Amino acid sequence: MNCPCGAAAEYAACCEPIIKGERAAETAEQLMRARYTAYTKVELDFLQESLHPDARGDSDPEGVRDWAENSAWHGLSVLATEAGGAGDEAGTVDFIASYTYNGEDKQYREVAEFAKVDGRWYFREGHVAVRKPIVREEPKVGRNDACPCGSGRKYKRCCGGA
Repeated sequence: MNCPCGAAAEYAACCEPIIKGERAAETAEQLMRARYTAYTKVELDFLQESLHPDARGDSDPEGVRDWAENSAWHGLSVLATEAGGAGDEAGTVDFIASYTYNGEDKQYREVAEFAKVDGRWYFREGHVAVRKPIVREEPKVGRNDACPCGSGRKYKRCCGGA
């Protein structure tokens, strides 16, 4: 059976050794995938242990338990990573976790920050990701502005009327 994290490997060869403490995550993304899998398997001890020591005081163990136990987990999509490699000391992972909670299908998108302490990766904090606004390269052309094609006509009577 493939690992819940979405990797092509089986759970026993992918996230289970990290969750069980048999090996450490080599990258921030590996730790993030193992944390997602820990939610699907309700591995609460690992979720707490993989928190950065500075972040443990802010954790909500009962909320984590509720979310893990009462969600049907559907999948993980890693959208982007920044740093977080074996030679790095910090990194981020942008991901979407799909799940059903209280009968409602949801997607949770987060940019998660990871940091190493004594050579081991930890989850530091996460920020709910928001869509970035579309930024135009050129200024917006109004209907009554001159058409940018150079015809000398109003935009609405030229290229904007198409």
